[in-house]
Amino acid sequence: MQKMYSPWREAYMDSFKDDDKRPDRKGKSIFADIPPEEDEERYVLHRGDKCFIIMNLYPYNCGHLMVIPYHQTPEFGDLDDETMLEVMRLTNLCMNALKKAISPHGFNFGANLGKVAGGSVDSHIHFHIVPRWEGDTNFMPVIGDTKVLSNDMRRLYLQLRELIGDLVQQKTG
Repeated sequence: MQKMYSPWREAYMDSFKDDDKRPDRKGKSIFADIPPEEDEERYVLHRGDKCFIIMNLYPYNCGHLMVIPYHQTPEFGDLDDETMLEVMRLTNLCMNALKKAISPHGFNFGANLGKVAGGSVDSHIHFHIVPRWEGDTNFMPVIGDTKVLSNDMRRLYLQLRELIGDLVQQKTG
């Protein structure tokens, strides 16, 4: 079996090492209790009733978004029906906004449940929406120790926030 090393993820993984030792974070994930006044600084795109949408700060691809329930649990089965439905609605909203903003050819969508499944924040279930393009994987991360992201994250955040707001407004009328 061949193994692929992704060194750009190391900074992300290291950012969690001391998180549980902070007195204000004890038992809470990095996704818990983000105050609305920090939405822009933390790249929160939209807040629903049960979940919110946030940009991944260490994306696999440009436009990598996450839908995160407010209720912190590691278990999929702990989510109530309303939350599960909102996860799917917000995922669809994300995909529609990403199609308008950056025209991906497809998406990866899913969750890493548990640390052994790759969940770096395994105490708080969250769902990834990763835009994909034909030929979007290349030699740079493996050979060049570099992840190439072709969009400015701040500009994409502002564009997606506006698109999501417009899509929500159209739906609610």
